[in-house]
Amino acid sequence: MNEAESTNGGYDYMILIPTISLIALGLVIVYSASSHLAEYRLGDSYHYLKKQAVFCVLGIVMMILGKHIPCPLYRKLVYPLLLLSVCLLIVLFVPGVGYKVSGAYRWLRWGGFSFQPSELAKLSLAIYMAYSMARKGEDMESFSKGLIPHLFVTGAFMLLIVFQPDLGTAVIIGCWLLIVLFVGGVRLVHLMVVVLSSLPVLLWLILRADYRLKRWWAFRNPWEDPQGMGFQIIHSFLAFGSGGLWGAGLGNSMQKLFYLPEPHTDFVLPIVGEELGFVGVAVTILLFSVLLVRGIKVALNASDLYSSYLAFGLTTLIGLQVLVNMGVVLGLLPTKGLALPLISYGGSSLVINLFCIGILLNISSRR
Repeated sequence: MNEAESTNGGYDYMILIPTISLIALGLVIVYSASSHLAEYRLGDSYHYLKKQAVFCVLGIVMMILGKHIPCPLYRKLVYPLLLLSVCLLIVLFVPGVGYKVSGAYRWLRWGGFSFQPSELAKLSLAIYMAYSMARKGEDMESFSKGLIPHLFVTGAFMLLIVFQPDLGTAVIIGCWLLIVLFVGGVRLVHLMVVVLSSLPVLLWLILRADYRLKRWWAFRNPWEDPQGMGFQIIHSFLAFGSGGLWGAGLGNSMQKLFYLPEPHTDFVLPIVGEELGFVGVAVTILLFSVLLVRGIKVALNASDLYSSYLAFGLTTLIGLQVLVNMGVVLGLLPTKGLALPLISYGGSSLVINLFCIGILLNISSRR
């Protein structure tokens, strides 16, 4: 398929079709995973489905908007977006403003809807990094010009996110930064210095919080505490294992019946595995793979360096979140409260990710 055939009316179907398919799958699985929970908690089995449908409509509107906003406009909005993101992250710590969930201040709430500022922070950082790296060009090899400024800006965001506390998101942003800087031309030895310098800090942050240590030990051997920290991952294993090849059928999951905690959010993939089986999980991975590979190709074929960096940064950001979520639910990584993009219940992640995909569609149409 050549470049002219891969788009129709300005929309890249190799991006659009996987995206719409994943959203549709998400709606079905969110309803299946949450209906009993919503009936028990709120007396309305459709509660989470209705809210997710609203998020989907809003997200699709944002995707269309992202598709039609000229990419050069983001260059002018780089610093206002950074400032807005920092302000929202700081506002979380204002008493009575930030909304506390599971001991962490990660949400701002208006009426019946919530917003997670860290999602906007990811987008702002992607736009900033693309703008800054494209402007610096060959200076990216310089320690003082290519590494330090980007490390300082991103580090400030990571610090605010760690204080929420949300170490997992901060680590994901840090890993993403290293990948983007490497592609941007920062010398490998400089990146290795950053990694080696960061490891003691990361270890200290883990050791000073008991729940992080417990998550680590649960990751090492969840069967030592099957009714405590190992409970969630064990029931994730049971969901995948009971699904078999074809699954138990839509709506027939047993683990969603108050065994697997919050099955419609971070641990939505095990419900896919239980109800749709290995085939359902494989199709989900295939859809994400097509989307991410196409995103990288869009970055390689972009019309200018700034657009190339922006497409790569957004694609890598989505890809890392997919990789970490799947790694967690399969027991390959310690437990981390991270949504599966486009599928898990939640408005902030869905809307921001769809806006990012809209930007990819825009860059694809101009290659």
